[in-house]
Amino acid sequence: MPAPFFLSTPTGRELLRVEGRRYTQGVRVDAFDFDLPPDLIAQEPSLVRGTSRLLRLDRRSGAVSHHVFSDLVDLLVPGDLLVVNDTRVFPARLIGRRLPGGGAAECFLIRPTSDEDTWLALVHPGQRLKPGSRMQFEREGQVLEAEVVGQHFHGRRTVRLRTPDGTSVREAIHAIGHVPLPPYVKRDDTAADRERYQTVYSRVEGSIAAPTAGLHFTPAMFEALAARGIHQASVTLHVGYGTFQPVRAERVEEHQMEAERFEVPEATAAALTSTLRERRRVIAVGTTTTRTLESLAVSDSGSIEPQSGETALFITPGHAFRLVTGMVTNFHLPRSSLLMLVSALAGREAVLHAYQQAIEHRYRFYSYGDAMLVV
Repeated sequence: MPAPFFLSTPTGRELLRVEGRRYTQGVRVDAFDFDLPPDLIAQEPSLVRGTSRLLRLDRRSGAVSHHVFSDLVDLLVPGDLLVVNDTRVFPARLIGRRLPGGGAAECFLIRPTSDEDTWLALVHPGQRLKPGSRMQFEREGQVLEAEVVGQHFHGRRTVRLRTPDGTSVREAIHAIGHVPLPPYVKRDDTAADRERYQTVYSRVEGSIAAPTAGLHFTPAMFEALAARGIHQASVTLHVGYGTFQPVRAERVEEHQMEAERFEVPEATAAALTSTLRERRRVIAVGTTTTRTLESLAVSDSGSIEPQSGETALFITPGHAFRLVTGMVTNFHLPRSSLLMLVSALAGREAVLHAYQQAIEHRYRFYSYGDAMLVV
């Protein structure tokens, strides 16, 4: 019997050939790897919001061109519908000490469970914080206490929060919590991050990370887009840990996304319906907006109704996009589900080539970095 051999394809999908037959083996995670010089990981936002660089990738030809972010006004065309995610980040990172003993402790709040006093969280050090363990967090006279009441996988706990003075838990979180900057930002958060790690259109609090593609926009830019005839709409998806959790599997299809809450209001549903029927482009700002839009139910007549719920949609190469025809996004981590989503829209080889161009031209990467337009 002839020995089998493997063949890599442009999408990263691996084919197994045995006796002349082809069997799809799935997409390898390492097909989405690349080398990034550490000094290109942005540690601070641009000095002035909206002055970042912008790389444009033509999803049909693979051509790359270089711009500043304000050029987006001219790179889009009248009639485009630009859709943003208006979620707002809350200060989810609590830093304090264990009780008793006083050893260092950290509690990263993910989302409330049954009520505002009981939360799913990541804790550190996880091996010491088992059910019954207590922590205390304090800042400028405000105190918040936590008790571990449930233990789960990968360092996750259910914690019950309380304040000794009767202050609401939500108010205490805002007073004590730190901005949940991603771990590749190697510095402590500052007061400035409370404003710069939010989009200017953030409205509904509930995220543990910013939808970072939106950090580049300014009110003046939205005015310029409207004057050019670019329509605008918003959805809400509360960014959870699932958006950024590492892809630990060897094959892409083995990875499971965690569900995140979303809402699409009536005005946005109507705008999407008219855009689809008139065959205009839908440009999503960010991967979270893209996942929300691609999760929506579309009727046979092409209409979209207001919707809310949860989505665990994992968009990978081979996904048939129904609504999104273009996107504004930042540059993402190697092997991440976010990079796989962008590759699903523009093609893996084209995206990795664009990333190499960005590296050669010294674009700034990740949350506080520069932007990319895929159309």
